[in-house]
Amino acid sequence: MAEVRRLDRRITAAAEQISAAVAQSGTSLTDLHGIGDLLAAKVLARTAGVTRFRSAAAFASYCGAAPLAASSGDVKRHRLSRAGDRQLNSALHIMAITQIRRPAEGQASYQRKRTQGKSHKEALRCLKRRLCDVV
Repeated sequence: MAEVRRLDRRITAAAEQISAAVAQSGTSLTDLHGIGDLLAAKVLARTAGVTRFRSAAAFASYCGAAPLAASSGDVKRHRLSRAGDRQLNSALHIMAITQIRRPAEGQASYQRKRTQGKSHKEALRCLKRRLCDVV
């Protein structure tokens, strides 16, 4: 039991250090709905600054959020890329799921895509790509 308490204190201390580092960085990522200090730290660490990307599309490709054509015959559709940084893609996924569950701009965007006839996965892909642009 003492080991669990010691590990809990270490986790708390690490989370506080991460929160302080994110605050010191001056990022506005934590202002976005669905992203806290830990996810913001992951995004900051994995990207090393979004200014190094030539465009939003290049950043989306790096995150694995850029759509890939998966059309067949007359059916025009896209799928999510399996390439790119999986940790960033995971962070975007968490943001998207959080935004879908709460009444916010992300939920409205998701519902709009659903009413246009897109499946859950297609609408989620569109939301992740939009969130990638915002990040």
